[in-house]
Amino acid sequence: MKELLQVRGLTKTFRLSAKQQKLEKTREKVRTAVNDLSFTANEGEIFGLLGPNGAGKTTTLRMLATLIRPDSGDAVLDGASVVKEPEQVRGKIGFLTSELKLEEFFTPNYLFDFFSTLHGVPPQVRRQRREALFARFGIDRFAEVKVADLSTGMKQKVSLVVSIVHDPDIIIFDEPTNGLDVLTARVVTDFLQELRSQGKTIIVSTHIFSLVEKLCDRVGIIIDGRMVCCGTLEEIRRGGSLEDRFFDIYRETVGEAE
Repeated sequence: MKELLQVRGLTKTFRLSAKQQKLEKTREKVRTAVNDLSFTANEGEIFGLLGPNGAGKTTTLRMLATLIRPDSGDAVLDGASVVKEPEQVRGKIGFLTSELKLEEFFTPNYLFDFFSTLHGVPPQVRRQRREALFARFGIDRFAEVKVADLSTGMKQKVSLVVSIVHDPDIIIFDEPTNGLDVLTARVVTDFLQELRSQGKTIIVSTHIFSLVEKLCDRVGIIIDGRMVCCGTLEEIRRGGSLEDRFFDIYRETVGEAE
């Protein structure tokens, strides 16, 4: 099985301002968000990063998407380094985060064309992909409606579609069902499974156990910026539930840190 993603020793720190130190009641001037993180993901696999809020999941995905640069370490996505070849990486991935805010004045049609142009998608291919994706997610009826007038679920669907206009082989989703109603969340998770069946490599971050159990082939548990356990669901569960095993690992890790 081909490894499409290799993450080796990613580390990222952030400097805390005096105001942050006061609010968090700490004397630490530097916060380590991701600490020597390593893992791999295979072609045609959904890999999950599971951890509590503040564990470093989003920071990790932002480094993989070349939005922020690691202090040390590297990640290679389909042969391209996030440190040495960030522009090549951006052409190979689709990245979706709940932090993505679409300009509310524009319509789904305009946004699809705009991002397609950025990625150099030929006009004929663009039209075909727009027709297929808009129909798949029910966006076609709202294609000329301004983003400001769309529902939260429809905005998320538009965000998803514009993130994959160029049909990337590696798709990175930060909390893919965060803030979605159950129907929209089902549409998104079904689509991720469909993409996997097409041979896409998908990296998702989440704190939701049921989402991991439904989607992921393998999962890495990340706590305080460190990868503390990684494997298939069967390997991690060890005959029990994923939730129980997670909390066992969490207690062991936090206990060791203290």
